[in-house]
Amino acid sequence: MGLLFSLFTVIALIVIVFIGVQAANLHYLFGIIFPYAALLTFIVGIVFRVIKWGRIPVPFRIPTTTGQQKSLPWIKYSKTDNPFTGLGVLIRMALEVLVFRSLFRNTKTELNEGPHLSYGSTKWLWLGGLAFHWTFLIILTRHLRLFFEPVPWFIEILETLDGFFQVGAPVVYITNIIFLAAVTFLFLRRVIIPQMRYISLAADYFPLLLIFAIGASGVLMRYFFKTDIVGVKELTMGLVTLKPVVPQGIDIIFYIHLFLISVLFAYFPMSKLMHMAGVFLSPTRNLANNNRYKRHVNPWDYPVKIHTYEEYEEEFRDKMKSAGLPLEKE
Repeated sequence: MGLLFSLFTVIALIVIVFIGVQAANLHYLFGIIFPYAALLTFIVGIVFRVIKWGRIPVPFRIPTTTGQQKSLPWIKYSKTDNPFTGLGVLIRMALEVLVFRSLFRNTKTELNEGPHLSYGSTKWLWLGGLAFHWTFLIILTRHLRLFFEPVPWFIEILETLDGFFQVGAPVVYITNIIFLAAVTFLFLRRVIIPQMRYISLAADYFPLLLIFAIGASGVLMRYFFKTDIVGVKELTMGLVTLKPVVPQGIDIIFYIHLFLISVLFAYFPMSKLMHMAGVFLSPTRNLANNNRYKRHVNPWDYPVKIHTYEEYEEEFRDKMKSAGLPLEKE
């Protein structure tokens, strides 16, 4: 149900653009208004959620650890899996964010005939997730050339390295191929594996289908349905300089691509994709595990009025004595 709903939603978004641009001639709405609204929603939504997360009290050290904690001097401890210092936390976070170390160490559990419980590797999931995120970042960085004039040198170098496998014109970017393959793998994993399919909701399928549609429309626009890149650059530069203009001659495939990106930006703050910012605010990741070395007192603790048993007995002494209840103090 969640898969069909997400699929029909993405198709409906494409149809809306097609009708709006081709039939209703709403170029300004889809080329200017929606991108601005999506960017505003993206910024405000992320700031709101980060501030909301940042205000949640974390009085105790609750890091998730997978190694020996620092204790006695002769016991070797894990400096990155169970960090004791701020430097250890920094290294751990860097490994987590850049190479998904916890996902690399993850395993899958299967119940086979017997019954026999077995554990297996999930390195394909780690590799697919790593390829997806890194190629997404590279593609996003490459697209910054549309928003700068002149184009920064590091973007030109990145494009050269990304397009080294040139077999014709236009240049074939290797990240485009890897990106679509990685998204397809992550999607098929949710559809084919019964356990993943059982726990998957529309909130899991929709981002994958939307991102795949963005990548596919970009590939179609670059290699099959040629669009006016000069007009696209004029539109994007107008958006950046707050002097929006809609050039003539831009093909419908570009508006589909741009609208899907706008939907992704607007949807981002309210979705599971916010793990991009949440990983830095997670107390299970960003805290040093020094509970055996330092006493941590709840800073939000306050005096609580208590009623001891001695006070209770003193208050109800006569009633307890008349009821035949034993008294500690005669």
